[in-house]
Amino acid sequence: MSSPLLHLPGAIEAEALGVAEHYGHPLAESRALEEGRAIVDLSHEGILKVTGADRLTWLHSMTSQRLDNLKPGESTETLVLNPQGRIEVSVGVVDDGEATWLLTSAAGVKGLQEFLLKMRFAMRVEVSDESETFAQVLTFSEDIAKKIAAAVTIAAQWIDPWAEVLPGGYQYAKGGSYLWTARRLLIARDQLSNLYKLVREGEFGVAGLSSLAALEVRAWRPTMADVDERTIPHELDWMRTAVHLNKGCYRGQETVAKVHNLGRPPRRLVMLHLDGADAEMPAPGALIYVEGDETKPVGRVTRAALHHDWGPIALGLLKRNTVADCRFSVALPSGAFCVAEQEVIVPPDAGASNVVPRIPRLK
Repeated sequence: MSSPLLHLPGAIEAEALGVAEHYGHPLAESRALEEGRAIVDLSHEGILKVTGADRLTWLHSMTSQRLDNLKPGESTETLVLNPQGRIEVSVGVVDDGEATWLLTSAAGVKGLQEFLLKMRFAMRVEVSDESETFAQVLTFSEDIAKKIAAAVTIAAQWIDPWAEVLPGGYQYAKGGSYLWTARRLLIARDQLSNLYKLVREGEFGVAGLSSLAALEVRAWRPTMADVDERTIPHELDWMRTAVHLNKGCYRGQETVAKVHNLGRPPRRLVMLHLDGADAEMPAPGALIYVEGDETKPVGRVTRAALHHDWGPIALGLLKRNTVADCRFSVALPSGAFCVAEQEVIVPPDAGASNVVPRIPRLK
């Protein structure tokens, strides 16, 4: 379903998603977005609406975050894990007092709805897919959010919690500042044309998906684009906002607790500063090697982007024991390599937070 914003001058569609990858000037768009002067059209992404008296306690029992005490207007995020603790889908959550809105990726919305419907049993809940009725628009500016609210009806507003560690969460990254004020507005899809008019009138600008990706990579903000079939929350430092370590049982909870308390995540997230990759960027899944040994890969790129200040950067998942101060060679689509410096996000010693005393042995 093509968005009206795709008809703005310079718009280049993102892989037949019906929204713009960019509008002709991705670096300028990224700066405008970061400075609170633009919006991103996310009308291709998924939206579920859950109603019924049991909705919050029901969602709480199945996912990684504490939701049973979520107040109207309060935003959080949660993960649906498989029984082995691997991530299946990430979900932004906001409740308006009558319904709980679940924001997820376009690829994940159908599977999430099917999973929830299977788990209803005798609970007083209803789940509906609202992706064709409502659309998501992202901005970093509260002022822009107010301008949009004056022009259209906002069904709900989700404020991304990535700027801080939520209660019950845990951060593995040492130091670092998350200046992250992103918010998503849910509006009726047929009102996107009103936003088109506001942009044309100069009320605010627009930025494409590539601009948002660049800011996410720089902020170390994980999304489902960084997840593969083996990913557990610890590897992406997603424990800080999407996992509550002191809530009750849920699917995958045993792995979450065991790795955090006794073990270590098998892989760790890093940010890569790519040297000389401006002309050719690594593709998602590109292999990462220790520089000088391009025979045994030690990880893979999850996302790469061109940042307006930092230049070519990427997120990568490395084997846990990869040395934290080495340089890498990253494979490029042409078959060549670019050199990369790592910025540690999840350190090699992450996890094993509980020290278990050794049992004395009789001699």
